[in-house]
Amino acid sequence: MWLGKFLDFEDDIEMLRSKIKKEIFKKIKKNKLTPLEFTTIEVIFNSSALSGYDIIQTLNKHFAGTWKARSGTVYPILSKLERNGFLNSKAVKSPIGPIRKVYTLTDAGEEILKVKVNKNFFDQLKFLENFIIELSSIYVKSYPKQEMSSVIEEVLATLNESFERIKGSIPSTLRFKAKCTNCGIEIGRKVAYCPFCGTQLAPEEEIKVENSKVQE
Repeated sequence: MWLGKFLDFEDDIEMLRSKIKKEIFKKIKKNKLTPLEFTTIEVIFNSSALSGYDIIQTLNKHFAGTWKARSGTVYPILSKLERNGFLNSKAVKSPIGPIRKVYTLTDAGEEILKVKVNKNFFDQLKFLENFIIELSSIYVKSYPKQEMSSVIEEVLATLNESFERIKGSIPSTLRFKAKCTNCGIEIGRKVAYCPFCGTQLAPEEEIKVENSKVQE
């Protein structure tokens, strides 16, 4: 299971140390991350700053039902990443709610993420391509032979739709900006609470529904 693997950062950190002031990396206390820890860092990077609640919602969207992020799993990971120098956190008081902890990447965490993605980007795309081919083949072969032609057409149509969504989403994720109604800060994705001032941005009913899902 990929969740049990580790991503090794030792060589990446050594390379970065030679390029950037060593002080940036002095708080990094481990050279390996699990895929889930790394994915959590990616989620925070793409939003600049997120509360634990919004990280859980984004992870669940990311995994699309194949795995469920829960507070009992995610919050210990966030504490561990902060303790090991990858994250910073700050308490933010919401004008209408309790104090919430908001997470951002440290300079070291951000640099390590960028280097790791840049080094492996095209290899990872190839991995995803191979995975989709294998998955699609198994799916088609799970049907009787007389149905395979129509199933192949369905799979091809679905893949085309998926790739069109991917191509259309990449520029929009870079352009998307929402403004907090209280502090006016621009936010990189839809969130329940402003990560800078804590203002509630999603309807109360929606937050209650999502909270119940997280705790299930």
